Amino acid sequence: MPRLFPRAPHFPDDGGAEHSVWRALRDHLPDDVVVLSGVDLQDGDVEREIDLLVAWPGVGIAAIEVKGGYIRRVDGEWRQGSGEREHRIDPVDQVQDARHRLQGYLRAHGYGAGAARTVHLVAFPHVAVPDTWGTIDLPRAMLIDRADVESGAGVVSRVRHAVTQHGQGRRPLLPDDVEELVEALAGGFPSQVDNLVAASMHESHSDQLTEAQARILEVLGQQQRMRVIGGAGSGKTWLALEQARRRAKAGERVALLCYSRGLGRYLQRVVDTWPRRERPVFVGLFHDLPVEWGAARGADDDPDHWERRLPLALAELAAARPAAELFDSVVVDEAQDFGDLWWPSLLRCLRDPDEGGLFVFMDDAQRVFPRDGRAPIELPPFVLDENLRSTKQIAQTFSSMADARVRPRGLDGPPVRMVDVPQDAAIATADDCVEILVDEGWPPGSIALLATGRRHPAQVNEVELGGYQAYWDDFLTGDDVFYGHVLGFKGLERTVVVLAVNGFHDVERARKILYTGMSRARSLLVVVGPRALVEEVGGEGMRRRLAGA
Repeated sequence: MPRLFPRAPHFPDDGGAEHSVWRALRDHLPDDVVVLSGVDLQDGDVEREIDLLVAWPGVGIAAIEVKGGYIRRVDGEWRQGSGEREHRIDPVDQVQDARHRLQGYLRAHGYGAGAARTVHLVAFPHVAVPDTWGTIDLPRAMLIDRADVESGAGVVSRVRHAVTQHGQGRRPLLPDDVEELVEALAGGFPSQVDNLVAASMHESHSDQLTEAQARILEVLGQQQRMRVIGGAGSGKTWLALEQARRRAKAGERVALLCYSRGLGRYLQRVVDTWPRRERPVFVGLFHDLPVEWGAARGADDDPDHWERRLPLALAELAAARPAAELFDSVVVDEAQDFGDLWWPSLLRCLRDPDEGGLFVFMDDAQRVFPRDGRAPIELPPFVLDENLRSTKQIAQTFSSMADARVRPRGLDGPPVRMVDVPQDAAIATADDCVEILVDEGWPPGSIALLATGRRHPAQVNEVELGGYQAYWDDFLTGDDVFYGHVLGFKGLERTVVVLAVNGFHDVERARKILYTGMSRARSLLVVVGPRALVEEVGGEGMRRRLAGA
């Protein structure tokens, strides 16, 4: 006997129609099948109900609408009853709409069942329908009639045939999909509470692990040049901050640099909380240093200015400054973003270009910009091979794209969700996912929606209205959903990341962009976009990790 939810449903007063179909399913379906009765769907202000829902492992999902009594079709319309009690009904549109809404709900929540073959059927238990009958909107294979119900096994045969021949979806229903479906439709609130509690526990655990990384600086404290290589979430930014703080506290003039605006603002906000004697004298973007020393800022759409002229100007400005205004040490976070031309100019900013302190923290897997600069450090790098930031589920997903082995050190968390939609629907669907997450109880300030291609309209609007500093300050305040782009979010993180895979401007770097975007999530990752594209870019390892998503 299949599993029944609920075990003893309350059936409507329809002459026993729905009960008879349920009984046929109960008596003839295999033991691993699930039958749910009276599945209520609330989509905005629209309410729908699926009379009977069959979840069949290895086959798919069937939504069944049951209509009892005398049913006939006249002039393209369905009619129920007779005489004065006859009225128009629309069972096909009714169950088809409910089925679409169910699939949308499952996909938006990242349930694997959203990708399974799913079909809708109509059942007329009191009407005999010829086998030769059928319409364009209701093939005979999708209609259960009196003969099917009376035989019992006929209902089961009709359901299986309808799913396999007419079901929409890319694959059969997996056993794990069934359990998620039951939890989603027959379970409820407690599992989401568990997710939120697990997220809180994971973030406390991550903080403790990151602080333990400070022992690395103690081991390497006597080095004047150090290159630290680590995957996403390995604690590089924390180490860069701590190295800059320790050098400043020891009395050195220190510069703490990066390339991305968001990370630069984050570094500034963190440093502002330190005692003055522990603060570097310069914290911010590489390109802001020459501007602070007198160079022209230039236009955002002039790449030659940023890639060549401004770095060269930094060397000239450094040569003209008194030694007292140069630095004893320079710390660079996300150093893989720097171009080859930038490093000689940066060394000129040291009081001792040959022996002064240079400490770089980098991840070659996140080379998302078209630069291939190499830090001028000859010593072997110190390698961080543990992911401290993300849950095991997230770390195992994005690390399948890493060149080197990454050991997840995070706690268990909710599964990665995959919402399979066309590329041009990724942003709109990601917006829907954000609403669902907030409804689930995730605080808005814990969620970041990141695009891989064209920027989200909300990001464009916020930057145009308030400028970049206000935009990033709003992110760091953490009061609301953040809308950003993967390229600008490097070095940053949020509890929940909704990654909208809406294309790639640089196809050759698509894999690195996907890796970077996924690795921004600490506790929950929701990937929205074409599954086929994500698996093509991510490779076989990604396909395996997303098999049940």
